[in-house]
Amino acid sequence: MQRLYDFLRRHPTGVDSFWAVVLFGLSCVSVTNLVGARNYHGTIPAGLAISAVLSVVVALRRRMPEKMLLLALVMGLAQLVLDQQSMIADFAMLVIIYTVAADGARWASRTGLIGGLCAGPLALIRWPDPHASALGNVAVAVFQTVPFALAWVLGDSLRTRRAYLAELEERAARLEKEREAQAKVAVAAERARIARELHDVVAHNVSVMVVQADGAAYVLDAAPDQAKKALETISGTGRQALAEMRRLLGVLRTGEHKEAGEYVPQPDVEQIDELVEQCRSAGLPVDFKVEGTPRPLPSGVELTAYRIVQEALTNTRKHGGPNAGASVRLVYFDDGLGLLVEDDGKGAPHELYEDGGLDGRGHGLIGMRERVGMVGGTLDAGPRPGGGFRISALLPLKPAH
Repeated sequence: MQRLYDFLRRHPTGVDSFWAVVLFGLSCVSVTNLVGARNYHGTIPAGLAISAVLSVVVALRRRMPEKMLLLALVMGLAQLVLDQQSMIADFAMLVIIYTVAADGARWASRTGLIGGLCAGPLALIRWPDPHASALGNVAVAVFQTVPFALAWVLGDSLRTRRAYLAELEERAARLEKEREAQAKVAVAAERARIARELHDVVAHNVSVMVVQADGAAYVLDAAPDQAKKALETISGTGRQALAEMRRLLGVLRTGEHKEAGEYVPQPDVEQIDELVEQCRSAGLPVDFKVEGTPRPLPSGVELTAYRIVQEALTNTRKHGGPNAGASVRLVYFDDGLGLLVEDDGKGAPHELYEDGGLDGRGHGLIGMRERVGMVGGTLDAGPRPGGGFRISALLPLKPAH
């Protein structure tokens, strides 16, 4: 049964042709029986010809609805001119009005409605009932008009329903595309965050390890104890870097089971003191002060503050020169956290802090600006008037809207 239904849906013209043949057969029987009857107007040849054309209208209504509507209107006028009274084949006019209302062009739909509303009154004027009163004739005209109006309303309702379903499908497809786009944006943002984190972790810890390794090689023979201490610092720094990288890269393995204690917590403001001590042990003098009353901060602000200080001290070691010193100031305001990191070295090259750097350089400052922007803060980075480099940031405690 389902196969038959699918076959009929794939061949609508065949189905319409079948009903057109049925309509033509009934019309032939009706015309031959009515012609000659009392009070009936019409001839057999005219009736059969008009019935045949209206049957074609039914057969081709879905292939060319607008043309079939015009053909049906012509047949209606022909009936009025040839004095061929209403017959069974006129049912094709209801069918074509329904079709153009559902599937035809808008002009065809409106034309079909106007033609249907005029059919009843025109038939009454052409073939009035001499035995009925004026009110009776009006009632008959209204009764004859109702089927045409209903046919148009049904067709237009089907058109509206199809348009509504199409709009729902389009909206669902658009939402699906938007979800895919948002997912891609989220993935890109997460990758950018991971890249910033990796840069901060690797750049800082590797620079400390390089400094300590150079110092150990320099004093290996003359001061073995200092060399041993430097190697211990390298070992500890390496372990810390690996722990942070495990925590960071854990977001890439969300489908895997995470064992308890596998990843360390993300850095916060309290760990800046440890970061400063690490830099001091690597040979960079750092003056660290905290102003205001320390208090818990949003995790995003804490991580941003830690990474800014980490990147600033890393840049001091890389660009400040052998005798550079640095100072770090944390200021707790009522509505935010202030950071000021300065050094007295020779400063970073100009292209590293102008427009993000050239040829892929300056990623540290780019990462700083992105981090600060994500928490709605402000960042100012550039050379100091008296020499060296300054990084100043203000991180609000409320997220930006």
